[in-house]
Amino acid sequence: MVSFAKNRGFIFVLLVLLLAFANADDVSHDDESTPKSPNCNNKFQLVKVKNWVNGVQAETIVGMNARFGSTLPSEEDKAQKLPAAFANPSSCCVSSKKLSNSIALSTRGDCAFTDKAQVAQTGGAVGLLVINDNEDLYKMVCSENDTSLDITIPVVMIPKSGGEIIRKSVEAGGKVEILLFSPNRPDFDYSEIFLWLMAVGTIIIASLWSEFIACEELADPYNPLSPKESAVPGALKDDSDKEVLDINAKGAIVFVIVASTFLVLLYYFMAPWFVWLLIVLFCIGGTQGMVACLVALIMRMCKSCRNKTVTLPILEEVSVLSIILLPFCMAFAIFWAARQHTSYAWIGQDILGICLMINVLQLARLPNIKVASVLLCCAFVYDIFWVFVSPLIFKESVMIAVARGDNSGGEAIPMLLRVPRFFDPWGGYDMIGFGDILFPGLLISFAFRYDRSNKKGVLKGYFLWLAIGYGVGLCLTYLALYLMDGHGQPALLYLVPCTLGVIVVLGFVRGELPHLWNYGNEPSVSLGQPGLA
Repeated sequence: MVSFAKNRGFIFVLLVLLLAFANADDVSHDDESTPKSPNCNNKFQLVKVKNWVNGVQAETIVGMNARFGSTLPSEEDKAQKLPAAFANPSSCCVSSKKLSNSIALSTRGDCAFTDKAQVAQTGGAVGLLVINDNEDLYKMVCSENDTSLDITIPVVMIPKSGGEIIRKSVEAGGKVEILLFSPNRPDFDYSEIFLWLMAVGTIIIASLWSEFIACEELADPYNPLSPKESAVPGALKDDSDKEVLDINAKGAIVFVIVASTFLVLLYYFMAPWFVWLLIVLFCIGGTQGMVACLVALIMRMCKSCRNKTVTLPILEEVSVLSIILLPFCMAFAIFWAARQHTSYAWIGQDILGICLMINVLQLARLPNIKVASVLLCCAFVYDIFWVFVSPLIFKESVMIAVARGDNSGGEAIPMLLRVPRFFDPWGGYDMIGFGDILFPGLLISFAFRYDRSNKKGVLKGYFLWLAIGYGVGLCLTYLALYLMDGHGQPALLYLVPCTLGVIVVLGFVRGELPHLWNYGNEPSVSLGQPGLA
């Protein structure tokens, strides 16, 4: 495997992909664009449809309530178990008999949802389940003319497969009973703490990595497949010898332009094959990152492993250790790709993702605050535009639609860390995009290098305060999600002020802002390459 350090174009493409998927927050089921009236203003919520056949509980079906009708209890013990009865005719568009004191079931089509509900209610039904003609949960809304609705029964849509299960049981002569309730999601889940620790921990570990893990073991810790002569332990290395991608102001702007173009293309042309291409790229990057991290860790513990190398075609001189580890890391990535829909796949995805981000933060860097300001301000505007402004142009949030994978055929985009919601009755995951970690991480890594080069203490430096600022920014993101009722949030809206803003304000107060701004362009400074900004 060719190291990323030998292919700066791959790093550029990877950073574009990571910026394109910077936002991966929870998405609410509610839709403010649909018509509302005093009798048609229910909030869209998921509904648990429990069903029993001859007293034996069957698989629970997940549905979604309508904008109109009565609301459901949030607790199961407050709901009532009632017999199921199919409307006749099945569309429930005209009067149907034998619905008294039952939960009616109807197919979609032939008339408005509100008409079905009124027919079922008139027939004595206590509730109505509308069976969709596909697996989606369509949002049942009112028309602008429905101003005098008087629907007092709950109305829920269920997917086609769930309706077929109930239909077969009824047609087989079984006694089918149904219970409807809509449990609330908890305001806080412990998964958010784990996700916070992973995001903050990844940035801190990546910033400290080359100094305390890889720096003393490899002449080029960023490229474990191509070791060079070992450096003197503890000595600072000349960055000009490292194969890294130095980001300049021009490149920062190009990142955002290319990422925006890529996001629009995904919005219009996303398909399962393209998601699989992203999965392959993620596996390649994760494998490379895992090899790099394991090589550095093992070489730190086993000094006798450092000088064992072989010469291979194309790769030239490579360490024996990296050759041994590569097949195992590849097998790990392939196993994850094959099992990515299992309940435990998030563990493998997070391991590969963290290794990938640690490696990327060794390969790409910011030379000074001038370039950091351009990159993070562009990313700040990018995130806000594609989450909040794009609905005015595209009728929906482009970022949220792509992150949700509306046209991906059920395949999930892997460019994010995720942790399952442990105490959420609906399950699901809390997620954060790699871009929300990497782009602030580039600035925090720069702050650590700056502090070390200028011999600044922990409190008088910038690294600690930026790390704290990043953690606070993530907390503000979670708070915004709560206050905005789960609507997707552009995390960089909160992370950029809490990181870039902190270093600019601190630098100004300490009188060091000019030095930070032009760092790397001054002959007396060893870090960075001249003329990058």
